[in-house]
Amino acid sequence: MKTALRSLAAGLALTLACGVSPALAQTKLKMLLNWSYQGPQGIFFLAADRGYFKEEGLEIQIDQGKGSGAAVLEVARGTYDIGFGDINTVVQIAAPRPQEAPVGVYMMYNQPPFAIASLKKSGILAPADLAGRSVAAPAGSATLKLMQIVMERENVDPSKVSIMNAQANLLEQLMLRGQVDSVAGFVSSIAMAAKNLGIDPDEDLNWLMFSDYGVELYSNAVVVSRQLAEQRPDVVRGLVRAINRAVADTAKDPDAAIDALVKREPLIKRDIERESLVRTMAVEMNHAEGRAQGFGGIEPARMERAIEQVVKVFDLERTPTVDEVFRTEFLPDASERTITFDSL
Repeated sequence: MKTALRSLAAGLALTLACGVSPALAQTKLKMLLNWSYQGPQGIFFLAADRGYFKEEGLEIQIDQGKGSGAAVLEVARGTYDIGFGDINTVVQIAAPRPQEAPVGVYMMYNQPPFAIASLKKSGILAPADLAGRSVAAPAGSATLKLMQIVMERENVDPSKVSIMNAQANLLEQLMLRGQVDSVAGFVSSIAMAAKNLGIDPDEDLNWLMFSDYGVELYSNAVVVSRQLAEQRPDVVRGLVRAINRAVADTAKDPDAAIDALVKREPLIKRDIERESLVRTMAVEMNHAEGRAQGFGGIEPARMERAIEQVVKVFDLERTPTVDEVFRTEFLPDASERTITFDSL
């Protein structure tokens, strides 16, 4: 990674020596998404299609990912410069190896997305109702790990809750067939999977949102390598400005982001992905904090509490500082981040 940055600097110096305007010199970067192409990722493609990256002197290769945590790990390894991934994974890397950990620079999912969903007929209305019932989630699910915060806060004995491990694409089918009482995961992912099975997520499901039971975590953010943040802060500021403009555009016109997504993946179901995007903005990107102080940032005291929760749940040996996990100096002025999703 350091070699790549040295080459980048040398190339820029050569460009300047030849008399070419730096505004015309495109910095090439690689970005890894959290998953395969889905509605919310249209935001990044919209930034590319409207020339926002180019205006900042950036040429960004955007690749499909294999999970929010994996995106962060690949940035930490130096395979990618930028990731759209789980800020809590940053905490887990920063605890033992702060100098290797990527750093968050633009918070996208400021509302904890972790939830347990069940069919209305199950009668699961509160965490206490999970006693003697079953919850399905993929093996190693972060949501299951975080469930212990909810159980502890609500005085529910976790040994009385049966855990079933299953593939992510089978969870809602198992619940619909009555093979499991509830499923755990990200609220928008569960909702859209249920909808594909003919289940109305608003009318047919009960939701236990972890944010209602003491979980204060943030979720997915734009993260960059620590080397890029320290050696090319101008590049990171330009990146964040471009994405912020695309978020504002998408909040006003979700179809524009879906158009950009369809250009990359024509076979997606447009109506499903549009609903996924709108639901994500209305739920996972719509914390009151973003409206109060500008979208994309964090509330330091909340982030400190969130870090402490991650350290406790994952039994980490050291508690990272807020600045080791997320840095705010790359954000545009708050006046440029006045973005609301309430009208969606």
